[in-house]
Amino acid sequence: MNETYLADFNAWIDQTAQLLRDRHWHEIDVEHLIEEIEGLGKSERRAIISQLTRLLLHLLKWQYQPQRRSDSWLDSITDARTQIELSIEDSPSLKDYPAEQLEESYQRARRQAAKQTTLNISVFPEECPYSWSLVLDEDWLPED
Repeated sequence: MNETYLADFNAWIDQTAQLLRDRHWHEIDVEHLIEEIEGLGKSERRAIISQLTRLLLHLLKWQYQPQRRSDSWLDSITDARTQIELSIEDSPSLKDYPAEQLEESYQRARRQAAKQTTLNISVFPEECPYSWSLVLDEDWLPED
């Protein structure tokens, strides 16, 4: 099984699933299975951070470049909110995670906003100016 994991990941997944179904516990590549399960949790958290950063980036652009507002920015804001909500629905234990990551994600979004808008980074507040409840509020957008 170890060789299959290294040579053909998808085949390893199929074999592992079949071994689990057949309850062939002693044949399962436990070490790699644990690694992959832990990776799934990291992947979920990373996806939330990515969506949160994208959401904050577009909220900043919406607020600081009102003349460039577009439906695509609005779509991105809406989609990011939806993706975060869906992740939390799938994994309710992560409901506090986005709020915990708000400031770090804001710092990423702030740097990206400065690059994308060509505005000086000092234009954007050093700390996130939006509360968590507003960030997720589907009816809220920041004012100029």
